[in-house]
Amino acid sequence: MPRPRSEKARQSVLDAMRRALAEDGYEAVTIEGLAEAAGVSKQTIYRWWKTKAAILGEALLEGTLPGSDVAVPMTDDLGADLRAWFTAVSAGLARPQGVALARALIEVTAADPDLGLVLNEKLAAPIREWVSERMSRGRADGDVRADVDAAAIADQFIAMASYAALIGQPLSAERVEETVLLLLRGIAQG
Repeated sequence: MPRPRSEKARQSVLDAMRRALAEDGYEAVTIEGLAEAAGVSKQTIYRWWKTKAAILGEALLEGTLPGSDVAVPMTDDLGADLRAWFTAVSAGLARPQGVALARALIEVTAADPDLGLVLNEKLAAPIREWVSERMSRGRADGDVRADVDAAAIADQFIAMASYAALIGQPLSAERVEETVLLLLRGIAQG
């Protein structure tokens, strides 16, 4: 994508997108609104980006992704940690901003698969890191089999969190419990 002549104006558009996403959700964002908020013309925006999804993609790529900052401390209790993670992430992504982000990521991915892949990886990276570290601790504690693939477990975490975001509902306590029990049976030592 060619860079706009004015880096300041470009940043204004990206900042306007981030604010609009946080305040009103992706569906409410318009090119007209972004142009007005950034102090540029619609034509200028269309010269720089082909679609609203492209603006969002670049804004998210350069900024932080809502929901990627969930921090769940690790304890000596693997089951409790897994429950805490699913509960925290599910609740965060089920908020209106999380729902809007999940749906917007789908639109970005449909409009620009390469950018969508990069954005989805950026969102997934902290989850993969947490799961990998927690599975390593579980192995060291004797709670997790040595052959457990942390990346496969992380993909399941990502899929469940994404589903909760797409439907706009946090996972129920019962669903979290069933999921954790099933997961623990699948990865348990002995």
